[in-house]
Amino acid sequence: MCVNMRDNGKRLLTAGVALLAAFILWTILIQCVDVRPAGQNGTNIGFAAFNLWFHRLTGVHMAVYTLTDWLGLVPIAVCLGFGGLGLVQLIQRRSLMKVDQDILLLGAYYILVIFGYLFFEMAPINYRPIPIDGVMEASYPSSTTLLVLSVMPTLAFQIDRRASRPAVRGVTRAFAIVFSAFMVIGRLVSGVHWATDIVGAVLLGAGLFAVYRGAVALADERTHTDTGRERGGIQ
Repeated sequence: MCVNMRDNGKRLLTAGVALLAAFILWTILIQCVDVRPAGQNGTNIGFAAFNLWFHRLTGVHMAVYTLTDWLGLVPIAVCLGFGGLGLVQLIQRRSLMKVDQDILLLGAYYILVIFGYLFFEMAPINYRPIPIDGVMEASYPSSTTLLVLSVMPTLAFQIDRRASRPAVRGVTRAFAIVFSAFMVIGRLVSGVHWATDIVGAVLLGAGLFAVYRGAVALADERTHTDTGRERGGIQ
């Protein structure tokens, strides 16, 4: 079992690193391929022909944008919920090291997601196709898409680990999938991002989540090994 957990963890980490490498490559390509001053105020966009075609195809739907913006509070609530769980464990167990490892890793993971969001806000790759409340805003990667695809899978993953009732696990998994799909499609067709912004967010979110899953699998393997040694009398 330990070997399987370790191998699974390594596979997930490898997949995560590959997805993050794909995100980096995609980010580079956006700044090199078919770059034209076709954005707001003549700002550059990569893959301009494709992005402009897709933007004309979907148009702008501010109602969809507003709805998905408000629904972005759902993954934030999920983050706060797991943060509360970690805080309760810390208070009850009186030691940070006694908080469940997957929750500690989850906290570090959420911090990494926030860092990624802030980095691209401070160093914009491109800007939205339209101004939001008269302001040019950074558009790459789509921050709402990144938040949803980074956080909602952790909800399903944690409930799978912690809920004893299959119905609860199934409903949570279905909710996470349907909600994530709705949000990604909603941001894509709302017209407030270039299509390549959504692709970048998908690659980054999927890569970060795979790395988190891999880290948890390796942590589980270490815990299982240590427990087995203690039961065998090896201290």
